[in-house]
Amino acid sequence: MHLKPNTMKLQATTTTTVALLILLLLGSSSFHLSMAGSAFCDGKCQVRCSKASRHDDCLKYCGICCAACNCVPSGTSGNKDECPCYRDKTTGKGARKRPKCP
Repeated sequence: MHLKPNTMKLQATTTTTVALLILLLLGSSSFHLSMAGSAFCDGKCQVRCSKASRHDDCLKYCGICCAACNCVPSGTSGNKDECPCYRDKTTGKGARKRPKCP
């Protein structure tokens, strides 16, 4: 069987495209897994953010703080003295400085 040059080009392009898509899928799934928090932080932050009105934001910032400090205060609010690192994290400097961790 003899293929025409245009058919061979199309076949090579299709193969390359499929290979790139597979690499993209594999890369994105491993990136998602690397961004996943630890079981410790996930569990502690679920409790901490269980009553938060902005649950997703609370989980995001709690996870960041937990990863950096390796602790999360008990309860759904307050108790930040249990974890000074968590308590002292802020979003910036100057007048706009606010607590980062929920």
